[in-house]
Amino acid sequence: MPLTPDDAASAPGPTEWGEGRHGVGPWREEHPGEPLPTDPRYDPQLLAEGDRRNVVDAYRYWTREAIVADLDTHRHPFHVAIENFEHDANIGTVVRTANAFLAETVHIVGRRRWNRRGAMVTDRYQHLQHHDTVEELIDWAHENGLTVVAVDNVPGSTPIETATLPERSLLLFGQEGPGISDASEQRADMVVSIAQFGSTRSINVGVAAGIVMLFG
Repeated sequence: MPLTPDDAASAPGPTEWGEGRHGVGPWREEHPGEPLPTDPRYDPQLLAEGDRRNVVDAYRYWTREAIVADLDTHRHPFHVAIENFEHDANIGTVVRTANAFLAETVHIVGRRRWNRRGAMVTDRYQHLQHHDTVEELIDWAHENGLTVVAVDNVPGSTPIETATLPERSLLLFGQEGPGISDASEQRADMVVSIAQFGSTRSINVGVAAGIVMLFG
């Protein structure tokens, strides 16, 4: 089931309107002498007041709905899921990274509420879906033709650098500290790990998500 903004807002995050000199000013200041665009994708308020949002230049002055609609035309076929049974503070970073790699959907498993601060407003442009349990998530993935790829450094996992990830996959990440749940490890179609060479047992789940999405 899709997540609503209220589901995500367990703590305040950045507003859509950034502060400072980021972005662009009003259209007439940025394009003196040029007529205002009449394309319906453009937002009259943004054209008049400027666009300070965290979006690439190609989407300046566009409405949020127009941006999402355009992203939907070329999203990648992989999905991302993260467990949220202990209020993991890294979920926002995972959402932001999934948006950067243009994942189809981000799935939150467990608690509905999560700290969106790390998402830097990218959750407004990314499809989000909630599942109460890992079992529910994996059933959904299989019903929709997705291979479930759990990510954790556990015995028997396949090093990500030697694995071949299916194009239509669901990348499943556990929480900071405990890693993936027993249910995820047991029911996933694949379990992959990330090579590490230092003293730490694990790396931040937001960093791990970025590495695996790049390999995918």
